[in-house]
Formats: sequence, structure tokens, C-alpha cells
Amino acid sequence: MKKRVNKAAQLPLRDEYDFSRGGRGKYARRFAQGTNVVVLEADVAKVFPSSETVNSSLRALAGIIRRREEILAK
Repeated sequence: MKKRVNKAAQLPLRDEYDFSRGGRGKYARRFAQGTNVVVLEADVAKVFPSSETVNSSLRALAGIIRRREEILAK
């Protein structure tokens, strides 16, 4: 059986791409720890300009959801 050829790997890099100062595995440790990357839509990013504001808002929302579930479970 033939191996499939990865066409993307065969394409030459553009001249404007410069990886000469790049570091391999820079975020590997963080990735291995389970960091999640979430891409925000532009309108949402305007309201939440930093990861701290996103996280604090989501924690507040999570608390509201937990309290609601506790009330509904009774």
C-alpha cells in the first residue's frame, strides 16, 4: 500500500517567512499541562480585552450556573 504524500509539506515557504530566530517546543510544556486555547470572535474580544477579564467573567458565570443547579436539584 502506498503512503499518502503530504502536499502541504512539499510547498516551498514564502520569502517573507523567517523562522531563523524561532524556538522549537517553546510552548510544549504548557500544552502538555492541558492549556486550552480559545479564539474569541472580534465583538467578544472588544468586551474582554485580556485573559484575566475572560477568566474572571467565566468564573462568575460558572458560580451562577452551580448555584442554579443546586436550587433546581432541591
